[in-house]
Amino acid sequence: MGCIRQATVDDPFAMQACNLPNLPENYQMKYYLYHAMSWPELLYVAESDDGKIVGYVMAKMEDEDTEKDEPIHGHITSISVLRSHRKLGIATKLMRASQFAMKTIYDAEYCSLHVRRGNRAAISLYKDVLGFQVMKIDDKYYADGEDALDMRVYLQEKKKGAGEGATSEAVSSQSTTVTSPEDEKKEAEALGAGDSGAQQLAEANPDKKKKKKKSKK
Repeated sequence: MGCIRQATVDDPFAMQACNLPNLPENYQMKYYLYHAMSWPELLYVAESDDGKIVGYVMAKMEDEDTEKDEPIHGHITSISVLRSHRKLGIATKLMRASQFAMKTIYDAEYCSLHVRRGNRAAISLYKDVLGFQVMKIDDKYYADGEDALDMRVYLQEKKKGAGEGATSEAVSSQSTTVTSPEDEKKEAEALGAGDSGAQQLAEANPDKKKKKKKSKK
């Protein structure tokens, strides 16, 4: 299939091109560059044997909640895999690579993400394969008015509180980007639950926090 590797400064344009077919959320180039410069350790790409970028994950560390005594945590901004390369375990490998970096480099307690409420395939992947749990529903999170599920998986078992969800075996063994045949089968089954839906697996609305700040004024 190729390889999963850390993204470089040469990859943002290819990452954006990978995301463009996966409407409805897309990002300006400065958004990719901002993540690449701020959290380069958390960005990974899937590269095919012929050198084409066929998937990527873009993540960040959340620092706006420190005043609320929130623990250190990472957030998946966006993950996308071209339809031609789906159900091969690529999404699982990308997620594990980024989460492993969050845990080992930043000592993140958990990883969060937003996913469209109607994206059954992605929700199944996160819950059944990667161990995420739904924490809450953000009403009308996306620009088109669709709700988002706010999901979370804990990376540090020793810090996990009772009833706060399980630290999955996938998270605690993320030292490599290798997936077993069983993992690939589970991903294929999960994504097969919603092939007719959006191709983008997780997506953030970059304008959401701006709107919240304006509403507080």
